[in-house]
Amino acid sequence: MTRSIAPREDRIRRTLQHLRDDSTDRFDEVASFEPHEFTDPEVARTERDRVFGEVPSIIAHGSELPRPNDFITRQMPRNKVIVVRQKDGGVKAFVNLCRHRGALLEEQESGRCRLFSCGYHRWSYDTDGSLRAVTRDNTFGDIDRSQFGLVELPCEERHGFVWIVDRAGAEIDVASWLGEDMDGIMSGYGIEKLVAVRSEGFDEPVNWKVMQDAFLDGYHIQYAHPNTAAKHIHTNVLTIEDFGRHCRFIAPRKTIDKYLDEDPGDTSLDKHITETHFLLPNSTLLRQPDHFQLLTFRPHPTDPGRCRMEMRLMVPSVEETGMNRDKWERLWDKNWNILIAVLHEEDFPLLRSSQEGMASADGGSMLLGRNEVANQVFRRELRKLTS
Repeated sequence: MTRSIAPREDRIRRTLQHLRDDSTDRFDEVASFEPHEFTDPEVARTERDRVFGEVPSIIAHGSELPRPNDFITRQMPRNKVIVVRQKDGGVKAFVNLCRHRGALLEEQESGRCRLFSCGYHRWSYDTDGSLRAVTRDNTFGDIDRSQFGLVELPCEERHGFVWIVDRAGAEIDVASWLGEDMDGIMSGYGIEKLVAVRSEGFDEPVNWKVMQDAFLDGYHIQYAHPNTAAKHIHTNVLTIEDFGRHCRFIAPRKTIDKYLDEDPGDTSLDKHITETHFLLPNSTLLRQPDHFQLLTFRPHPTDPGRCRMEMRLMVPSVEETGMNRDKWERLWDKNWNILIAVLHEEDFPLLRSSQEGMASADGGSMLLGRNEVANQVFRRELRKLTS
């Protein structure tokens, strides 16, 4: 298994050789795990606190907050959160909670405002989090307003994404978290120049790790997606780069098959593969020839049998493509609708049934194979964070 950055065409040619040899990259050993890891409330609590409360994870693409005072709200594993674009162009994240009596400040998923105002008693806050007004303050009593602004959460924008650590007082350093290799890879993609043309979230009765595992797995394609993805992507053929916390892998498209019996020479094989990045703890970033897809998976705040999946499609702007807007929108609508159909008709039913199966009292130990390398990396690194 490769543990250093290799040129892309070299990695593609190694993948082509796997196809010729009916092989794939492999992990060191078969690993076992237990069903309770996906159903136990104490395991879930530890993951919320030790993973999402300690390390950066992606909450949005920067284009979802294009202007100062634009905001989004999200349910993170530990907190309800507001993320808002600041006047200076930066981003800040706050717990979505009035400091007076605990009402939600903002219930819309996105919007734009000059201040956040509580619907209960109309206390209001500037978008920088400071307490701006206490309603009828002449009768309320004296307080130090500087101590009762919104509670801020660590937040950083890097490589086009907005990252957050879901615990007040924690530190955030996305470059350090990604590490030199993955940070360098991400910096070369120009994702910050793209726009999130479509995004949607789904609440599913599935543990977040079951979800994340499914989108690191090249072993199931032929069996779970026989009439969709399997028509285009080879099954159980992956070339992996293991960067420690994160990994990157190539899966070959079936259009590469014409080179099985001939040497491609200097011909670029770039268009014949899909490249996937696993960003610990909970993101799968797919690089396609003309766009990126991001899948994120977050635990439910209390129920280990539920999670939130979000999917984003990030593409060049209308101006960058040179298309007219109607053609541009039709292209990405078509891509998006294909993705949504596969999720709802194929992936989600299988994953729901997996979660139901995990609830069996005597299911016994289960296994990850040596061929399931990205899943093994996910499990290895998650155990480091929670042990």
